[in-house]
Amino acid sequence: MFRTKNVEQSIRDTEEPEYALKKTLSALDLTVFGVGVIIGTGIFVLTGVVAKQNAGPSTALSFVVAGVVCALAALCYAEFASTVPVAGSAYTFSYASLGELPAWIIGWDLVLELALGCAVVAVGWSGYVRALLDNAGASMPEVLSGTHDGKFGFDLLAFLLVVVLTGVLVAGMKLSSRVTSVIVGIKVTVVLLVIIVGAFLVNGANYRPFIPPSEPSSGGSGLTAPIIQLMIGFTPSNFGVMGIFTAAAVVFFAFIGFDIVATAAEETRLPQRDVPRGILGSLFICTVLYVAVSLVVTGMQHYTDLSVDAPLADAFKAVGHPFWAGVISFGAAVGLTSVCMILLLGQTRVFFAMSRDGLLPRTFSHVHPRFGTPYRSTLLLGLLVAVVAGFTSIEELAELVNIGTLFAFVVVALGVIVLRRTRPDLHRSFRTPLVPYLPIASVLASFWLMLNLPAETWLRFGVWMAIGVIVYFAYGRGHSRLDRRPPEVPGRAKN
Repeated sequence: MFRTKNVEQSIRDTEEPEYALKKTLSALDLTVFGVGVIIGTGIFVLTGVVAKQNAGPSTALSFVVAGVVCALAALCYAEFASTVPVAGSAYTFSYASLGELPAWIIGWDLVLELALGCAVVAVGWSGYVRALLDNAGASMPEVLSGTHDGKFGFDLLAFLLVVVLTGVLVAGMKLSSRVTSVIVGIKVTVVLLVIIVGAFLVNGANYRPFIPPSEPSSGGSGLTAPIIQLMIGFTPSNFGVMGIFTAAAVVFFAFIGFDIVATAAEETRLPQRDVPRGILGSLFICTVLYVAVSLVVTGMQHYTDLSVDAPLADAFKAVGHPFWAGVISFGAAVGLTSVCMILLLGQTRVFFAMSRDGLLPRTFSHVHPRFGTPYRSTLLLGLLVAVVAGFTSIEELAELVNIGTLFAFVVVALGVIVLRRTRPDLHRSFRTPLVPYLPIASVLASFWLMLNLPAETWLRFGVWMAIGVIVYFAYGRGHSRLDRRPPEVPGRAKN
């Protein structure tokens, strides 16, 4: 259960013609992927919500804190991705350092995380498009607008979005990166316009006080309460200095996605150099944009007057500029397209890597003879996600995406420490600084954010993990390719 797949064998597996992915991506492509998946509705909605409820104008500092937490994890991902440039991200890294069962668990976790994330984003995208259609006088029939308020329906727009994006991913990574580049270009342009225009509408009086006086939080009750509250009775406070950190636990989730860059390492021309650049570059760009937007929205309207549903758009309306509210809705709809596609991309690459190792049926690891993409796994997962997005209202499951991501951060940070000790001979194009202290800090920071999630999220996560362990022992362990290989000496390649 704890046998490891050494780095040399992982790299050799990428050279088998039937299972080899095309190397077409550059550092710019990876940075665009990272920005494309990180910037979604969070930048237009979450900034104002957190300012009103948790931190006031100091929300900008909360984004900095969350960015630092993500940077700790990003440095660990960068070392692994440059050392083991193989599809699968945290799954592959865990296989090389912690063993097969931990790798399976994290792979099983990522498949759920990315599938739910893609479905939830597709449903959100559908909502924005329906709103734009309503404004134009063309409404969707209620029965084709999804399940809402207990009424059953089919979300046709969400279904079609996932189907189309699945086709784009099957057609090749270069086409996917071109589509993403266009979408991200539009999205970032909208964000920059909002920042520039909003900067001229800022009223300095709205920043006072920059850190509002602390207020106690009522917390939750039962399974809706944060797990740390149930464990030790600690209830996070709002506003004040502690409110900055409470808000950081919320806005952290606006950063989810930079780790998906690592799933494309095998399809990168110079992964040892370009993957670290893509991961860290996209994280830096998005942190700057988040801080700028939070400063604009809290400067345009006092944090106590911000709305919760669409704070940034409503702030422009409040200062007499409704046109920009429409621009924001357009930017959010366009932006979610790239988020959905890149989440689906990450999921298919993790599934592909697990299949190539035999832990899932190997038929799903065959690549298309012309496009060089794992078309079978892409079609299977794309169809499943499309059906989930079309038939299910899954807003309550969105927090599973968050706990899954944080769990992956913990595993990768631990893996860096383990691999440094077990394979000090490996060439590392990028080295995480201050090992083991920085990875330990990443583990503690990620675990702290996990403790702020509701108990019911932990319960659902535990059930999914239990199912995964059963599947591993029923299928994965007996079909693992490591069972069919003679033991190798680490660091010694075959001729």
